[in-house]
Amino acid sequence: MTYSLPTDIVGRPVTVIGAGTLGRRIAAVFASGGSPVRIVDSVAQQRDAAVAYVGEAAPGLAASIGREGQALGEVTAYEDAASSVPGAWLVIEAVPERLDIKTPLFGELDRLADAEAILATNSSSYASRLVIDEVSHVERVINMHFAMPPASMAVELMSDGHTDEAILPFLDDQLRGYGLLPFIAHRESTGFIFNRIWAAIKRESLDVVAQGVSTPEDVDAIMKANMGMHTGPFAAMDQVGLDVVLDIEEHYAAENPHLPEGPRTLLRSYVEAGKLGRKSGEGFYTY
Repeated sequence: MTYSLPTDIVGRPVTVIGAGTLGRRIAAVFASGGSPVRIVDSVAQQRDAAVAYVGEAAPGLAASIGREGQALGEVTAYEDAASSVPGAWLVIEAVPERLDIKTPLFGELDRLADAEAILATNSSSYASRLVIDEVSHVERVINMHFAMPPASMAVELMSDGHTDEAILPFLDDQLRGYGLLPFIAHRESTGFIFNRIWAAIKRESLDVVAQGVSTPEDVDAIMKANMGMHTGPFAAMDQVGLDVVLDIEEHYAAENPHLPEGPRTLLRSYVEAGKLGRKSGEGFYTY
């Protein structure tokens, strides 16, 4: 089947599946650029918090991209995909890093979405080819990994191995209108570009603490002193969520069994204690 790029995208919504830390930030980016946004989550509290976050963040984001005073995109919360996906030109999945969740979800999105809609996974550790087992139209599926807007507006794009060749340059152009900075991975890479490099820094930082060589506070301080980093590795992991960091590390370890166990053991001890980082009020730091 021949794929055609989305047309008439002005006024068409962007749907974000998942109203967690990244999902709501992604929603704010598109709302700041004037696009209607539909944000989906089964948990009412998450939906309400996401709508509130977009309302607070979108005006500042709009001003930062030269749209101060212009109309923002309306954000609407939905409980499920069935009512939120039809009509969208872009659907972005931002659910937990688990293939048992992502794979059936992409099958559902493929059945629900308009024929030319682009289906994107925000996964930072799973290549999009791993989520398409139940997808019929694999030519419209991609990785679209956002860093942490608005602190970082970088977004990495990667094919699922079957993605229509017109999609990546199309998105490279469209996303810049929202103040995003797209980077295209030219071949499949677990962790894309930045996260592949960042994973090594993060893992070694965890191992240094797991071995009793240093503390999270001192590792963060020395990295900021020597590298000029604004946020150290442990504070950054707290921001992402230690459960998410652990899921990512488990995936890397499944691909490469030679990776040290210490970093994952340390993360598990925090996650099992309910210390997930900023979202739970305590992780490596107390908030």
